[in-house]
Amino acid sequence: MTEPLVVTRITHSCHLIQIGGMTVLTDPWFSQRTFYHPGEPIALQPEALPRLDAVVISHAHYDHCDLDAFRRYPRKDVPLLVAGPVVGKARKAGFSDVRALEPWQSVQVGDLTIAAAPGKHGVYEVTYVISAGGRSVYFAGDTLLIPELRTLTDRYGPLDVALLPVNGLHVGMPRTKQVVMNAEEAAELTAALRPKLAVPQHYAFTGGAIGDRLFLKSDKDPALFVDAVRRLVPDVPVKVISPGEPLTVAP
Repeated sequence: MTEPLVVTRITHSCHLIQIGGMTVLTDPWFSQRTFYHPGEPIALQPEALPRLDAVVISHAHYDHCDLDAFRRYPRKDVPLLVAGPVVGKARKAGFSDVRALEPWQSVQVGDLTIAAAPGKHGVYEVTYVISAGGRSVYFAGDTLLIPELRTLTDRYGPLDVALLPVNGLHVGMPRTKQVVMNAEEAAELTAALRPKLAVPQHYAFTGGAIGDRLFLKSDKDPALFVDAVRRLVPDVPVKVISPGEPLTVAP
């Protein structure tokens, strides 16, 4: 019997993924600071989260690895599966079960299989395929599009959901270095992976009026991804999820 699958967006690239009775949190972000604003509500705070069975963290940037806020989550023994540079930060925040995964390594947590896949960003990053009960979700953090990602279904089988960054973020002065895939590239990956459902993430983020003007350039409209998928692979549906909105994914 296929397990139920529900994805709830908290903000940015932070989601709750519930497969059967297991719950995974992705890339925790629960606060704001100068030049780092979600650009949308933060639907839950750590104290209000359900019981987590695992947490995956793609890389060490604050908007994906907000451990100062996430340390308020009461269960410090929750398994954290993380990119290598995150290990020390997570242990310093008080979490006791912290495991680094390299690309193509996997770990079993209860009924969950969490497999790390490659990523490419401004710092070292891994992405994740999260599977249980015949359901599978790809969580892409905020990676660029790299050739290895096109092989995910060859390695792990069909995907129910692909959570893909879409804002094409450029950073620095004069904002010339791209560090996140854009809507067109995310649609190309959708066409390669052909998930049952594609969900955009990592698009509302803003550096504020000064940060956006001086250091950052990005596309903040997820409709660009919706339109690109309709053009490149029209038989794959796309759903834009508002913060706090639970999305039940049909088998």
